Amino acid sequence: MPEKITAEKFINNLVETFADTVPKKKSVSFFEEENKSVTSRINRLFGRQKPIHHLLGGGKSADVLLWRNKKISAGVLIGATAIWVLFEWLNYNFLSLVCYAVALGMLAQFVWTNASGLINRAPSQVPRLVLPKDIFVSIGRSIGSEVNRDLQFLQDVSCGGNLKKFLVVVASLLVAAIIGSWCNFLTVIYIGFVAAHTLPVLYERYDDEVDDFVHMAVDQLQYNYRKLDAGFLSKIPKGKFKGKKYE
Repeated sequence: MPEKITAEKFINNLVETFADTVPKKKSVSFFEEENKSVTSRINRLFGRQKPIHHLLGGGKSADVLLWRNKKISAGVLIGATAIWVLFEWLNYNFLSLVCYAVALGMLAQFVWTNASGLINRAPSQVPRLVLPKDIFVSIGRSIGSEVNRDLQFLQDVSCGGNLKKFLVVVASLLVAAIIGSWCNFLTVIYIGFVAAHTLPVLYERYDDEVDDFVHMAVDQLQYNYRKLDAGFLSKIPKGKFKGKKYE
């Protein structure tokens, strides 16, 4: 049966080819294993030495981002998806949605007050929603501090005289501008929100594979940058700037 022999030969060749491509495991000594573990710790993403949970703050927000409580994390993600669907797919207006929500709240309070008066002959106290003033002060301070920190970073990069960092920041802004031209601001915020709720937990699970891949990619980028610097960037005259820190 020639067809059967051909199929078997094909499968055997395929298995042998796959076995050749997979690196064989070699017996290493204790010192080589220790050296490999130290190298893996050095090649961690962004040079981190602490767990990803600690880098995310180590509080309830980190638990939500890392899906420690699946119900809360899923509820937050579903809520953000519902808001995005309302504004992006159903074309709801923010003012219209707020007006509908306020109207429904007033209708519920009106029905509660009058129905309780008819049943109990005495109107019951409807719960009132009162937001504390401190929450708005803390939100304003947090936003202001983040804006000032970002402005200080951008101005330090512009006046620091580090051409490599300057080009990286400008390229990042151009990429962000291109992505912003493809979709609106709400969609960009939603993509970032989904990425914040998926990428950290995936990295925590597959951190070794991601670290090795990023390390190889960074080495390749550094090699290409050294070639570009030797051929073009090193010939550009550099000015001496003194960065001024803004407080």
